[in-house]
Amino acid sequence: MRALAGKGNLYNGSGIYMKNLTVSTSPHVSSPKTTRSLMLDVIIALAAPLLASILIYGFYPLFLTALSVGSAVLTEYIICKIRNIENTVTDLSAVVTGMILGLCLPPVVPFYVPIVGAVFAVAIVKMLFGGIGRNFANPAATARIFLMLSWTGIMTAYAAPIDLGAGAEALFGYFRYGVSLDISAITTATPLASYAAAPKNLNLLNMFLGNIGGSAGEVSAVAVLIGGAYLGIRRVIDIKIPLIYIGTAMLFTLIFYGNISYVLPGVLSGGLLFGAVFMATDYSTSPNTVLGTVIYAAGMGLITILIRRFGTLPEGVSLAILLMNIVTPLLDKYINPKPFGYVKPPKTKKKKITG
Repeated sequence: MRALAGKGNLYNGSGIYMKNLTVSTSPHVSSPKTTRSLMLDVIIALAAPLLASILIYGFYPLFLTALSVGSAVLTEYIICKIRNIENTVTDLSAVVTGMILGLCLPPVVPFYVPIVGAVFAVAIVKMLFGGIGRNFANPAATARIFLMLSWTGIMTAYAAPIDLGAGAEALFGYFRYGVSLDISAITTATPLASYAAAPKNLNLLNMFLGNIGGSAGEVSAVAVLIGGAYLGIRRVIDIKIPLIYIGTAMLFTLIFYGNISYVLPGVLSGGLLFGAVFMATDYSTSPNTVLGTVIYAAGMGLITILIRRFGTLPEGVSLAILLMNIVTPLLDKYINPKPFGYVKPPKTKKKKITG
């Protein structure tokens, strides 16, 4: 009878052991939310930046995002088949990775760029380390850095917003550049390109709405904020991360640039808002403690502005997220709450060994 008690059975005091009980360590948390439901909420939130990208640049960003999603899902499916493990495509995490990566791209990159990026994100960053929950860094952010290093010219070639009044010609116009690979005729500067020289000349309303050059899903601050608000209301993300990240970035922008006129353009330009909401909040790569989360988010804000101010790259969001993702295991290891009722053992003096 005693042997049964050690195998997940509970003695009820009447000589009968109750079977089929699960014995596990604390915390004992139950929730109706599943990985699939959480990913579905993220997809819904990403629909706002995706719709904004179509209104700003036409249908080519939608095509790029579809290629990215399809490549990510197919890559995960093939790897699961090769490894003969449970197919994880249905949890929708590959779809989310593909959407985030597609929206991080300039709206006129060649068609092969999202394919290569999605394969790298899923095969190398995610599945090589064991799949969802075991990746060392955010797959989309890491893939974006990989693409930036591989095709710097292409990844920094941004297009001007289209004229919706031109109808179908404008909506489908950027397809010709993505196929011909010649985008020199339509490239335009992003707000960050003139940010250091003349921030007062930047139109904040255009930056808020997205009527500027930049990556497809990142330019419309209002669309990103709508998606972020949805995730916050649904309690899908830890809202402390984007708030601390953005707040720290604003603080260090003021410190390093010495002028308040740099603060709002700095928040609205580049991928700061998008990265803070959709990439920095990844469950697998963010800390588990409150203090760790604060250090993690503040570190991203500091690194982002250091790269902008003193680095050669105009933008540092993806790199800041990657670096702090790498630091996360150390934060979880050394900022570990003590168990309830823990008493630190007294120090014992070492006995001297005499000859």
